[in-house]
Amino acid sequence: MAIVEKTGFEDGAFRVSEAQAGDYVELLKPRVMSLVVFTAFVGLVTAQTSVNPFIAIFSILAIAVGAGASGALNMWYDADIDAIMTRTATRPVPSGRVLPGEALIFGLFLSAFSVMTLGLVANWLAASLLAFTIFFYAVIYTMWLKRWTPQNIVIGGAAGAFPPIIGWAAATGQIGLESVIQFLIIFLWTPPHFWALALFKSADYGRAGVPMLPNVAGEASTKRQIFAYTLLVAVVGVLPTVLGHASLGYGIVAGALGIGFVWYAWKVLAMPEIDRVMRPAKALFGYSLLYLFAVFAALLVDSVIARVGIAGW
Repeated sequence: MAIVEKTGFEDGAFRVSEAQAGDYVELLKPRVMSLVVFTAFVGLVTAQTSVNPFIAIFSILAIAVGAGASGALNMWYDADIDAIMTRTATRPVPSGRVLPGEALIFGLFLSAFSVMTLGLVANWLAASLLAFTIFFYAVIYTMWLKRWTPQNIVIGGAAGAFPPIIGWAAATGQIGLESVIQFLIIFLWTPPHFWALALFKSADYGRAGVPMLPNVAGEASTKRQIFAYTLLVAVVGVLPTVLGHASLGYGIVAGALGIGFVWYAWKVLAMPEIDRVMRPAKALFGYSLLYLFAVFAALLVDSVIARVGIAGW
């Protein structure tokens, strides 16, 4: 019966919805996909290897499709809790615009297509990493960690951190230390980003029964852990310069962005527990998005400048 409810198969028949194209686009989580595409592109470019434009373009497209497949599978499985939360209730599956079975088939097809495409266009190391990332997000995180442990975001954050490594592998056929550092930046950035959201959406997560840290460990513990992870992100963000992988210019930019991140996290740490508006948490959530895009943009610019040989940066 659980399988029937999850897939949309009822009494041996399969119902077909009247979903529009835009509903399937929404299944791909385009905002999340944009971050995946950007960080994968940075990983590919910072590899400092000459890549055929055809291979580069289709590799990034395959990674984007793989990210969308993960989103579709996540929305298929999470339809029950998405329907309860105000932030997600209007998504295609819980709203009934797309049937669960359609979302499942769509996600599985895109998963296979993206992995095969990346393997044939680039190399099978990159394709294997993409396949593992989809599996990790859809199965390990969505089906297990998210509903089981308040550390779901910490461990599950690995899925969102793999794109730079996949991009690097697509360009080089290897995994480089620089791409691992980029992985660490995203991996350590994920907890403060999502825990800031969880602070002002704790009632939503509570109704859905998702054990997010504020609901399990309390607001005070969450704020302390946000601050601790933010300190780690600020330090790891400048490692490319410290290790000689990026210029001093990048290090200054990353350092300034890290100080800003720590400042916003400090404001959350000092936030009174009686503050129901939670403006500091909302501000941190917004700044965290700016931080990640800006740090990876700085890496991209630094790599391009190094490639064309412009001095003084």
